[in-house]
Amino acid sequence: MPSSRGAFRSLLRSGSVVAVAMAVMNVATYGFQLVSARVLGPQPYGAFAALMNTLLVVTVLQLGLQATAARRIAADPAHVQQIERVVLAVTYRAALVLGAALLLASPLIDRALRLESLPTAALVALSAVPLTVMGGQAGILQGERRWRALAAIYLAAGVPRLLLGTVFIAFSPTEAAAMAGVTVTSFAPALVGWWFLRQGHPTGERHVDHRVGNIVRETLHNSQALFAFFALSSIDVIIARNTLDAHDAGLYAGGLILTKATLFLPQFVVVVAFPELSQPAERRHALTRSLILVLLLGLATAGGAWLLPDLTLAFIGGREFAEIASRLWLFALIGTVLSMLQLLVYAVLARRGQRSAYLLWTGLLVLIGAGFVVDSVDALIGVVLVTDSTLLLALLGISLFLVPDPDDETADQPASGEGRTHG
Repeated sequence: MPSSRGAFRSLLRSGSVVAVAMAVMNVATYGFQLVSARVLGPQPYGAFAALMNTLLVVTVLQLGLQATAARRIAADPAHVQQIERVVLAVTYRAALVLGAALLLASPLIDRALRLESLPTAALVALSAVPLTVMGGQAGILQGERRWRALAAIYLAAGVPRLLLGTVFIAFSPTEAAAMAGVTVTSFAPALVGWWFLRQGHPTGERHVDHRVGNIVRETLHNSQALFAFFALSSIDVIIARNTLDAHDAGLYAGGLILTKATLFLPQFVVVVAFPELSQPAERRHALTRSLILVLLLGLATAGGAWLLPDLTLAFIGGREFAEIASRLWLFALIGTVLSMLQLLVYAVLARRGQRSAYLLWTGLLVLIGAGFVVDSVDALIGVVLVTDSTLLLALLGISLFLVPDPDDETADQPASGEGRTHG
């Protein structure tokens, strides 16, 4: 067997491949948001930002499928053939069901986001289908440790959006064109995933724990926790669309570009730390080190926005958003808190915990209740920052001090099957 030091170096090399790909994906996604803000202006961009935040929330099923597939394949590689086949079957069905449900909900999305364009709202449904398929594919490749193939999926999720999406809004500077660009390019990572998985595996052993029902239950558990987090991180732009005037809502959406950049750029930390978070003996140290790293990155971003607000303004849309230049460091601070929360959520999934997710739902309800009574950008920033920070402290206390025993939450885990068959 390889030494622990050699295994650690191998892990870092593998993590680096994915980390670079995720960094490129996030930079490309951020770049498209920046181009959109500059080309569209505050009001149309406010509508587009609301659409993107809605898409971010509804595609948590993608991440739930990825977490389920990766955990099962990594934990039970002897049954990779069965897991891959069942996960893909569940993924395709889930994508179609989600797309159909969102299509039926298009009038509600149109009204909630005040789009006044039913076709634009329907694009959320069309985008969700390939993005959900990508989740199952990425989880299989992650579980099989096919890092280069996984990196290719991440690159395909970001680069085409920046390139083709820019063409769309250059041709028609509207939120509908921007969303159409997102929809078209959402098929790129699914096609890349199909290419790498097209040959499949020969039939092998089967285990009752990997049947459709068990995979669906685990996926739903993972998805509901991630849904709560992404709803918490995205609901404020919808609140802004409904409580502030169109101009102020657009300004707030512009500030959220920096929030999202601060949130998603440190995602590589989750990728590298997740294996250690899954090991009881390493969990606390890995979580502490990862939180410190994310905090330092976030504070560096917030400090830069505070010291150089005019320069930072250039990265969120230019002088049209000058009214919020002095508050950009607060948007970066919100992103820092959210990035630390995201790491804690994945720590909960790594230990297969369930009860901690209830706090996310509580925080979401508090944010909705408090947010819909605000009447200014400053007030909304304050509500979001206080709510997210309180939730962060609560989850941090639970993860570091109240769950010292890896078996504390085993009662919440589904029982594994015992039997197996050959086929």
